[in-house]
Amino acid sequence: MKRFLLPHFDVDGFVSTTLAEDLGDGGDITSAAVIPAEARFTGVMDTREDIVVAGLGLAAAFFRKLDPDVVIEPLAEDGEQVAAGTALLRLRGRARAMLTAERSALNTVQHLSGIATLTRTYVDAIAGTGAILLDTRKTIPGLRALEKYATATGGAHNHRMGLWDAAMIKDNHVAVAGGIAAAVSRAVAAGIERIIVEVDRLDQIEPALGAGATHLLLDNMAPTTLREGVGMVAGRVPTEASGGVRLETIRAIAESGVSYVSVGRLTQSAPAADIGLDFTIE
Repeated sequence: MKRFLLPHFDVDGFVSTTLAEDLGDGGDITSAAVIPAEARFTGVMDTREDIVVAGLGLAAAFFRKLDPDVVIEPLAEDGEQVAAGTALLRLRGRARAMLTAERSALNTVQHLSGIATLTRTYVDAIAGTGAILLDTRKTIPGLRALEKYATATGGAHNHRMGLWDAAMIKDNHVAVAGGIAAAVSRAVAAGIERIIVEVDRLDQIEPALGAGATHLLLDNMAPTTLREGVGMVAGRVPTEASGGVRLETIRAIAESGVSYVSVGRLTQSAPAADIGLDFTIE
């Protein structure tokens, strides 16, 4: 199985820290007491519901950390849409190590597959509209890279990995700066190339564009208002709809003509996928 690689993310550090949290100072006292040291297990990870798979390689990294000789056979791939009952991964190795790594591996693949599955649902809902689904910075602290990997696996585009990759001028920035034009002008003067400006009224569009905004976030607007805003922008910069977007409303929002729709609930509210791991002794 391919190693799980994610740019700018310390996979080994994540695995080590997660296992240390579970093991504490005493280790896995249950497995040490109950499972013979020489015992070996065969395990199959499967899904109990329809999902989009994400994080299998990372799950495998937990087992490899505790048993470098574990044999892992992938039965599905990240990004694959599979039905309930599908086997995802088969592994054979030292029983104690596999039991110790089980919960951390499952927690991770359940969380990431849950995000990918919800994301795909939103992507499918706007298919054919021309709008692109974006994720947000509403992620669990420390897990942003992994959660954004999962949204990308589900078909969304990663948007703003942090505070450093684009200016995002929101209402509080505007209030302190003394207006949208003043805030945008300061960002331009600072040499920032990507300047995203949140507007919640149509009369803010021209001042933002005139001052140098490169992307407009049309916040909490109804589809009819969004359509009017897109017409005012007239293709000068990309437009993004955001704020309270739900599965039942995203189609109408996307059909307004916006370039993008951003959805915080992809990472903020995705339920964990129902994935299990069953072992048999060899």
